[in-house]
Amino acid sequence: MEYHAEAMFTHDRSGRLHLVNEPWPGSDPAPRLFLGRTTEGGSVWRFRHDVPDQLVKQLERWCAEEAAVVDFQDRPKHEKDYWYLLQGKKMTMGPCFSIENETRGPSVDVQRITPENVRQLAREGFEWLADEISYAQPCVAVVQEGRAVSVCRSVRIGTKAHEAGLETLEQFRGRGYAAAATAGWAEAVRELGCIPLYSTSSDNLSSQRVAGKMGLSFYGVNFSIY
Repeated sequence: MEYHAEAMFTHDRSGRLHLVNEPWPGSDPAPRLFLGRTTEGGSVWRFRHDVPDQLVKQLERWCAEEAAVVDFQDRPKHEKDYWYLLQGKKMTMGPCFSIENETRGPSVDVQRITPENVRQLAREGFEWLADEISYAQPCVAVVQEGRAVSVCRSVRIGTKAHEAGLETLEQFRGRGYAAAATAGWAEAVRELGCIPLYSTSSDNLSSQRVAGKMGLSFYGVNFSIY
């Protein structure tokens, strides 16, 4: 969970959050509170740089009381308290997985997408990838008939871990291509000496199905208030 937090957000020297750690220019502000509850019982929490110190002290006491998570739909014990004290405007929550085994699924053509081949492989559905390909690396795709149909790339990059960003063209879903692309991406991240991580939102059922098909290791739940 420490690696997840470090990859997801930029931090200052005191450990306060500043921005969402998108690899391309134009990042949004980080949440006012990030809480990562783990299956082992320890929690990781971070606060944005502009949260007053007196609020941080109270929030830390509540964060320390959070229990281990078993089901990723379990809400934080002090969710209402966090929301009230921070005067929250938006909340996000979702399960976090580590990719410990590269389960490719079906035997398919998996290729790296680079600035050199992006326009050839990303046609007919992934054209937008050309604007981000230099930032979101590694980028791996399942290729059918010479074009990418499922793409997994690094969308949050920390010093020790990368977070996966996965997209599959609608007409190619349900064939195991997302799992194959994610497995290929995980191999590429390991080659860099980093840990491949996969997280999603509580209501993203298709992304959760990919995690289930791959047998990913559930290690906790992230919870953020903006």
